[in-house]
Amino acid sequence: MTTISVLTGPERRRRWSPAEKARIVEESVAPGAVVAEVARRHDVHANLLHHWRRRARLAPQGERLSFLPVAVSPAMRPSPSEGAIEIELGGARVRVDAAVDEAALGRVLRALGR
Repeated sequence: MTTISVLTGPERRRRWSPAEKARIVEESVAPGAVVAEVARRHDVHANLLHHWRRRARLAPQGERLSFLPVAVSPAMRPSPSEGAIEIELGGARVRVDAAVDEAALGRVLRALGR
């Protein structure tokens, strides 16, 4: 059975809260997720969901988005005096220390995320 949403009144567009968008985008980036299926489940056009995903990837620092899982391996854990972190994203590995320029690191991570 198909569900149909009928929008009445002067406003014809549906509105999603930022929290709803983030939840739908998170679901669409989960391993094994198919964007078209996620969009259909939430009654969102797939193109709109792709737009939200693009905006989430390009969001400026300060906006609250947390879509990437993080795993800390005991063998890779730096000593507190080192203050270094290693980020693996898309097959690339980036290692930085506490002196890294945040803006430069943000540009590198956004480029790797594409």
